[in-house]
Amino acid sequence: MRQLETARGPFAVEDFGGSGPDLQLVHGTGHNLAVWAPLSEFLRGQFRVAAFDLRGHGQTPQDSSDPEQYWRDIGAVCAALGLRRPWLMGHSTGGYAVTAFAAAGGDCAGIVVLDGFVLDPRQTPEERQAWHLPREQLWDLFRYGWRATPAEVEAYVAQVITQAPGDWLNAGVPAAQVEAFTRRAFLAQPDGRLLRRPTMEEIAVVSRPDPDAPIHPAVDLYDRLTLPAGFLLATRGLYATRRAALEAVVVRRPNRRLQLLDANHNLHLQQPQAVAAFMIGMLDGIPAGAA
Repeated sequence: MRQLETARGPFAVEDFGGSGPDLQLVHGTGHNLAVWAPLSEFLRGQFRVAAFDLRGHGQTPQDSSDPEQYWRDIGAVCAALGLRRPWLMGHSTGGYAVTAFAAAGGDCAGIVVLDGFVLDPRQTPEERQAWHLPREQLWDLFRYGWRATPAEVEAYVAQVITQAPGDWLNAGVPAAQVEAFTRRAFLAQPDGRLLRRPTMEEIAVVSRPDPDAPIHPAVDLYDRLTLPAGFLLATRGLYATRRAALEAVVVRRPNRRLQLLDANHNLHLQQPQAVAAFMIGMLDGIPAGAA
């Protein structure tokens, strides 16, 4: 891992290496680039694989000041890494991020979305707030924004690992991987404490997109998407009941592919080999120029 200066500021990045087309991986809310380590092992034979910590996450020092920065950063990070028209894979919020970037005309060859879809129409600000978990529940689940001592962090990491087998998100994920991404979520502070990222403030900023903006987390976003697109739907994920809505998105263009995967929301950690096989299949299964 290293800090990389880009046209949009500094980002923590990881170049996993490999050979073939470039592939940029984009994590979801609460995660960081450490979640991609298992998957990269299965992809490096076919792709040059890279990842980065989104702003407000992991070891990237920047926070968001508007709701679009985090997905618009993708192009600057890819350019600074020397990636040429990369494929983009995103999980959860990262799935929306790569979709928004591509729909806005960002330079990429295609996208793969892991359990991170936008399947509803645009809503009023009041309606849009309704799905967000209360601050108390977010704290209980993830400790977002917690300023902890190193000893408290060690105890917390140990607790997360112990509880992982029964956790609805981390069940089936190897303990070493749970430890890696949990530990990386804490950023050292000048006072010696460590800050659990993202903070509640970060989540609040990115959760309030302009409902009148051309690029918006709503189903009409896919009408702007012309590049090849693959969608992996976890059978026990956050969108398990939305299969029909996702199928309606996929059938709109011949260069889209949908596959169900027997996994929960963190499917890239549970089933990295299957996710890699789907990504590799995108190279051969859909003509690059189909639209």
